[in-house]
Amino acid sequence: MNTQKISITAFSSISPLGNTTDEVWQKYLNNQHCFSKQFLDQQETSVAALSAESEQIVAEIRESDPKYKFLDDSVLFALAASRKAVQDAGWKENDVFGINIGSSRGATDLFEKHYKEYIDTGKAQTLASPTTTLGNISSWIAHDLQSVGPEISHSITCSTALHALLNGVAWLKSGMADKFLVGGSEAPLTDFTIAQMRALKIYSRINQAEEPWPNLAFDFEKTQNTMILGEGASVCCLEAGEKENAIAYVTGVGYATEILEHNISISAEATCFQKSMKMALKDEKLEDIDVIVMHAPGTIKGDLTELRAIKKVFGTNLPLLTTNKWKIGHTFGASGLLSLELALLMMQHNVFVDVPFAKAQKQTKDIKKVLINAVGFGGNAVSVLIEKA
Repeated sequence: MNTQKISITAFSSISPLGNTTDEVWQKYLNNQHCFSKQFLDQQETSVAALSAESEQIVAEIRESDPKYKFLDDSVLFALAASRKAVQDAGWKENDVFGINIGSSRGATDLFEKHYKEYIDTGKAQTLASPTTTLGNISSWIAHDLQSVGPEISHSITCSTALHALLNGVAWLKSGMADKFLVGGSEAPLTDFTIAQMRALKIYSRINQAEEPWPNLAFDFEKTQNTMILGEGASVCCLEAGEKENAIAYVTGVGYATEILEHNISISAEATCFQKSMKMALKDEKLEDIDVIVMHAPGTIKGDLTELRAIKKVFGTNLPLLTTNKWKIGHTFGASGLLSLELALLMMQHNVFVDVPFAKAQKQTKDIKKVLINAVGFGGNAVSVLIEKA
């Protein structure tokens, strides 16, 4: 097997946390959630939305090219994050690099608007199809960055972004590419998407005006589901080999899929996570893993089964555990790379970011190795191990 190191040379995001790494890090340190209220699905709804400043960045991209005017937010979020990542990595216009940026829901807002117009008028807009296909995220980024490498889009529910990273690693290790831009983007704050989550009975019903924490991700004793949706995009630049400008290395990847008992099921001890973590860890000494950034979406079963899987793999000597969904909600297909961003920032600053309402965990050593988990509907688990450069 190819043991060549894979370097992460840049990362960037646009999310409720902000649009620069400094802003994102300061938000992680303030112990406050990013939830606000929007009127969605015919009622006041807790969501994690972009800030006014980030929305302005997206609006400016939309106005920068006549062709961008009719694109979905999911595409524009990804454009904003990708431009900055490629610039930070020092990639030039003539560089050949692949692109794999996926989404769980795709062009939700645009699709809902086009479908409503069709129901109302009996006619579909000319651009209804090309602007709502999943593949238009990576293809528009390729257009915007003038790249000439392979471009891939996919949807593997909530593990989409980490599956993109898996693909990038595979291309680089095969020798078919030297550089890959990978990530995920999601713009799910729409009436129908929220309604779907409520129909599954997993959306938070906690009134954030009365309770301090509307999303109880990482509370393993909660008695109700508390998932909240967030929006945003997150990407990173991968390069084959040990690069001087590497922030971290991808040293292990794992994946597994469970046999379904139900459309959204996961087993009591998350067998898929046990398999994906063991694959990613390979010959690693378990005591060397400093932190696990959990998927932990804020549902009763989702949080608890992942914790059980971690205990099955690590026994009683657990690494530090955390998640960011109590703060920014679940960004579906983008969530895995936003978790990777948190891991990279903790490494860079050597500071563990805890969950404020959970039992305090004490950092006793430097953060050098972090495991990141993601899983989607259907038990599509991915685990990625990164090591400080």
